[in-house]
Amino acid sequence: MALYSEKVMDHFMNPRNLGVLENASGVGEVGNAKCGDIMKIYLQIEDEIIKDVKFETFGCGSAIASSSMATEMIKGKSIHEAMKVTNAAVAEALDGLPAVKMHCSVLAEEAIKRALQDYFEKNNIPYNEEDFPDFDHDHDHDVPNED
Repeated sequence: MALYSEKVMDHFMNPRNLGVLENASGVGEVGNAKCGDIMKIYLQIEDEIIKDVKFETFGCGSAIASSSMATEMIKGKSIHEAMKVTNAAVAEALDGLPAVKMHCSVLAEEAIKRALQDYFEKNNIPYNEEDFPDFDHDHDHDVPNED
């Protein structure tokens, strides 16, 4: 059985929305020092709709694929719909990720939320802080739980 799905390989080899948006409405950067993955997502928002989205990711193939898929999932959606994107939805859209790579989908979700939080703060839009958990990664995601 292949370690990675065809969708993961496709998004890794042909990433969608790669690049930088100058004067982005919101920018979200997250990283995990333990595994070295760093994701940055740029949002262009007009009338609460994500008109454009770009990403830069330094990391493994799963991190790049997760970033690419996540941007595809939120492009053209409302900021409210984008807030609901979960790491599980990103992994599912990629037809699954190996357990030791699930943290890549978590980073994608967190980068989206951090970019939205940046947008809210830049525009003085009130938001519920509980919707934006602390995204510090002090623990190692590369070791699966031994439950």
